[in-house]
Amino acid sequence: MKRSCIMLLALVALATSPLRAAPPTVVPSPGYDARLQEQRAAARQSAATARKPVTRRDHRLGGAH
Repeated sequence: MKRSCIMLLALVALATSPLRAAPPTVVPSPGYDARLQEQRAAARQSAATARKPVTRRDHRLGGAH
């Protein structure tokens, strides 16, 4: 009986205490944030250089056909 009361009190104490642990996705990581910013900057730069103006072609002029 005494053991079951202690177990019950321990269970209630654990259930009512606030949880302080956080998953790794919630806690900010400076290294990950820096890599992510570098990756985004590189993607923006490559996207800006990859864009070329589109020229319209007149198909009536004939080509290599």
